[in-house]
Amino acid sequence: MSRDEAVRLLRTGGVVAVPTDTVYGVAASVAHPMAVANLFAMKHRPTSMALPVLIDSFAAIELLEVTWPENARRLSEAFWPGALTIVVSAPRDLARLVGSTTDTVGFRVPNDELLVAVLRESGPLAVTSANEHGETPCQRADQVLRTFADLRVVDGVLDGGERASDVSTVIEVRGSSWRILREGAISAGEVARVLA
Repeated sequence: MSRDEAVRLLRTGGVVAVPTDTVYGVAASVAHPMAVANLFAMKHRPTSMALPVLIDSFAAIELLEVTWPENARRLSEAFWPGALTIVVSAPRDLARLVGSTTDTVGFRVPNDELLVAVLRESGPLAVTSANEHGETPCQRADQVLRTFADLRVVDGVLDGGERASDVSTVIEVRGSSWRILREGAISAGEVARVLA
């Protein structure tokens, strides 16, 4: 499908598989709660495992009324766009929408021109890797189509070629404290150097 078609589906409550800067993901607009709920159902993902929110720029965070601590600012300036998901306190409604039980949400600006162009038009997207929960993420569009063919829950696939990079590093920032929740493409040492 075309980028314009992907954007149209996302803006009207569809679920679309998109290429990210790591692997393929399935995405839904945070403006459509039922579509976000479908992400959990289609993957058999526990609803207590929060989904990250991908955005096109820092400006989107302000529009979501999220407070951005100083350490989060330093990290986003150093590593965005890129494979760093930054978890911060967020409004309860948004946190609950994406499955967070702690009033926090993880945000990331991907380092992928095609996806950022989609995000610019669709608005923030809840995204999870394109795979059954616990299985290997899809790296190509044809794998996505095979994985979800029987479920008929993906409204379309935006083909961006093969994607096979390391998962994003996930870091939680609370005030002046921080901790790595998952180490991925960006090492704990790189994070520590920025926050030293």
